[in-house]
Amino acid sequence: MTKNSISYPKVCKDKYGKYWIDFKLNNKRVRMFSGRRINSSTAPNTFPIKHRRTEALKLAKEVYDFLSNNNYSFMRVYNKLEQFDLLIDKKLNEPISLLYKRALEKIVVRFRKELISKKNISVDFIDSLSLQYDNATSYNTTRRHVNVLVNHLKENGFDIERSKLKSKKQIEKLHKPVDNVKDLLERIKMFNENLYLCCVLTYCCLLRPHQEIRLLKWGDFNEDLSRISLSGNKVKSKRNRIVPVPYLGLEKSHNNINIFTGKERPYNRGYFSTLWKRFKKLNSEIDKDVTIYSFRHSGAIEIFKRTGSLTKLQRAMGHSSLQVSLTYLRGLELTELTDEDMPILL
Repeated sequence: MTKNSISYPKVCKDKYGKYWIDFKLNNKRVRMFSGRRINSSTAPNTFPIKHRRTEALKLAKEVYDFLSNNNYSFMRVYNKLEQFDLLIDKKLNEPISLLYKRALEKIVVRFRKELISKKNISVDFIDSLSLQYDNATSYNTTRRHVNVLVNHLKENGFDIERSKLKSKKQIEKLHKPVDNVKDLLERIKMFNENLYLCCVLTYCCLLRPHQEIRLLKWGDFNEDLSRISLSGNKVKSKRNRIVPVPYLGLEKSHNNINIFTGKERPYNRGYFSTLWKRFKKLNSEIDKDVTIYSFRHSGAIEIFKRTGSLTKLQRAMGHSSLQVSLTYLRGLELTELTDEDMPILL
């Protein structure tokens, strides 16, 4: 018998009425009492004696068909779609954030439809997912997500070609500093208390509004509400962060309650952006480049004025150069700052 061959399984029985099948696979003798190796539930010896031979014959056919159709191996040969699904499930079951997972899933849907339709995922199709965007941010984000999936498939033996698209240079968005912080905050307070609290925390604590502040729970504050402590998984820089909080007349609730909704679940990611747009619409005289992030920008400038240290500012912001810190004044780390250094409401 040659390699990559199989003899048709012979049904055997011992004196106690126990059945098995016996055959040669690639010149090696194999004996099987059940279909467990081919993920079959057929098990002749679990049946009454009078039915065991019938089940053994059934097992012989199942095993022969399986091995004949899988290159004479007990390792199952998956078709391209099955291989795709298995690899994608493995990727999506990694410990990744819910938002990131949803972003990947949207691309997976497009990939899968293309694979079913064309039997292949061409590099032209891969590139088209990113090239549909003129905006550099959307283009780069989609390109990055697409490459994560393509690289994962390629590295695990899936037949797919990597994209050669390059990233686009993004134009940094200007968040113009606020001229009169106190006056603007008073106007915001009259419009909406939640938006006011968000802007105050953005300015005084230098937290990011749409993620770090929006997701704040009362458990993130200490007992007298004078400190906010965030673990690395809640901060963009992935470093633990402790910031002083000015007196705002807040009353602490249960630790797992969001400070804005009064419930465990926070508002959606666009909540403060929507409020800010409505506020700006009613106050059209406010410069178009003033955003919620402008309060963080203004707070950074205030810190520099108070400390007078470019090195301290650079380290606090985690920038590679002083020029970047002076230009953008973002991402402040507060580990080296004291209460006296922090912006305050006059």
